Amino acid sequence: GKMLSDKIYHRHNPHTGGLKSRTALEMRTNYPEKLLELAIKGMLPKGSLGRQMFIKLNVYRGSEHPHEAQKPEVYDLRG
Repeated sequence: GKMLSDKIYHRHNPHTGGLKSRTALEMRTNYPEKLLELAIKGMLPKGSLGRQMFIKLNVYRGSEHPHEAQKPEVYDLRG
């Protein structure tokens, strides 16, 4: 449906007027790795274990990455 235009990602810094908002379409076109990280972070356990798991997550744009020896799997975003 209209999820790409209706879903909004917010971030905030402590300064006055520091609320920044982006739609899912903007995130998908400009920051696809950040969009995937936020989706995965939402599925992880809330607490110290989930934070440790998220630190170990590496998401790279494109096919170049420093982990050739580990035989990583390629995941193509659909949609």
